[in-house]
Amino acid sequence: MISVKLRNMLLATVTAFGLSAGMAWADVTVGVALPRTGALASIGEQVLNGVRAAAEDINAHGGIDGQKLVLDIQDDACDPRQAVSVANRFAQSGVKLVVGHVCSGASIAASDVYAENGDLMISPASNSAKLTERGLSGIFRVCGRDDQQGKVAAAAIAARFRGKKIAIIHDNAPFGRGMADATRAALAAEGIDDVMFTGITPGERDYTAVITRLKAAGIDLVYYGGYHTEMGTLVRQGADQGFRGQWMGTSGISTKEFANIAGPASDGVLMTFNPDPRRAPGAAEVVAGFRAKQIEPEGFTLYAYTALQVLAQAANAGHSTEPAVVERTLKAGKFDTLLGSVGFNAAGDITAPGYVLYVWKGGDFSTVD
Repeated sequence: MISVKLRNMLLATVTAFGLSAGMAWADVTVGVALPRTGALASIGEQVLNGVRAAAEDINAHGGIDGQKLVLDIQDDACDPRQAVSVANRFAQSGVKLVVGHVCSGASIAASDVYAENGDLMISPASNSAKLTERGLSGIFRVCGRDDQQGKVAAAAIAARFRGKKIAIIHDNAPFGRGMADATRAALAAEGIDDVMFTGITPGERDYTAVITRLKAAGIDLVYYGGYHTEMGTLVRQGADQGFRGQWMGTSGISTKEFANIAGPASDGVLMTFNPDPRRAPGAAEVVAGFRAKQIEPEGFTLYAYTALQVLAQAANAGHSTEPAVVERTLKAGKFDTLLGSVGFNAAGDITAPGYVLYVWKGGDFSTVD
């Protein structure tokens, strides 16, 4: 018979071993940073739908090296200060891999925290070139860049509105101003100058002064750099006040909330956005799964799915969830995703195709033939 003291020592050893083994095979937690509140919550909902579906599918196929993937979802409201708080919260809780953020301003602010702590983030939706151009380690995105999007917008404008009066409006935020600047530069390269370049204050309810200026200047096309809430209001108020010019927006309006705000005036509005992965043959099963749940995987939904998909593939390929290993694997390999076979360059930008032109009609958007 063993003594009580020896029995307790053995029990402590077994318990310690069990805890150690449990830690070794603990769940893999991935942080998700997105707007669940505020004006851009509808885009955050797209991202949330995408990462949740991806997590379910990844776990159904063995997780990450046999470990279950769980999500730590945090709301940054697309606000840079809240994004920094979320990034610090992840760091303090030991979350090393993050899908997010959504808005460029939030992603840029949070990326400094991730880089400082040796963590890794992959954004499904942040377009600002500045995000990856600063050379920070561990920063990726699965969407395109604003300078790429600006070239597509400029080419479309040059083909359809050369010789017309063009106005460029932006919301003074990193994404919106970046898009406005990129499109303006691309237009200049096409030999086209705008006749009006101005900013607005996001969140305002009355843009009568802006509409009046557009009408007085005889503007034929308005390019707006910013999100759906302000552009929807501009388009609706423009129609109410008799402005007949063409409107063109960016990936920031790729949500049906835009049409809800703009109303019937949304018909005919042009928009640049990433290629729609819903049409990709390799996405058919995933798209059907969403629709079976009465969820339309519009906008950034499938880009969010792809962000978690490549993160899991890289972790499995490298047999590690350490950010440095995942980063090396992401930059060295190719990954089969809903977007097709993709890789990442040294800056962390995806190699997938850039942008195409869409038109809104009947509350939804489709490619321009």
